Amino acid sequence: MPAHTPPHKQADADPGPGHRLRMSELLLDDEPGLAACALEVKRGGPSYTVDTLDAIHASYPDAELTFIVGADAARTLADWRDPEKLLELAEVAVAARSGSSEEELLQTVARLAAGARAASPATAKLRFLDMPIVEISSSEARRRAARGEPLEDLVGPAVADYIADHRLYRQAAETRS
Repeated sequence: MPAHTPPHKQADADPGPGHRLRMSELLLDDEPGLAACALEVKRGGPSYTVDTLDAIHASYPDAELTFIVGADAARTLADWRDPEKLLELAEVAVAARSGSSEEELLQTVARLAAGARAASPATAKLRFLDMPIVEISSSEARRRAARGEPLEDLVGPAVADYIADHRLYRQAAETRS
């Protein structure tokens, strides 16, 4: 689910929510059971995770939601908008990233859960995905695109072709030239 306006990130030469949604659709075209969601793009404005989870919960009140996030982003949960409510609305599933420890994340979530209105214990709201560390970053993909370097290994051929065809992320590199 691409954000309409990421509130905490400013990407160089951001192509906008429409392009980011289309790239998400292309990435998932051949993945059975997965689809890109336009909820945040259609809502407009800053995209806060807690608002999105709240909207999904309002539409599907009996659904058990899981928010999947990289450990690098999970480390900053305390700085997000209404993190206690986020923990009430969804379980947080964390994918390992270099430089992040499970213990550090457990402490962060325990502090947040202590302030949450949720009745469940902190550790019930956090789990670690059993998977290898994936060293792919959107920053690296944007850097490669800006330099005109191959990026199929990061985003797949369909998205790489879309980025090239629309000359996305090139503006920052061209203005520095």
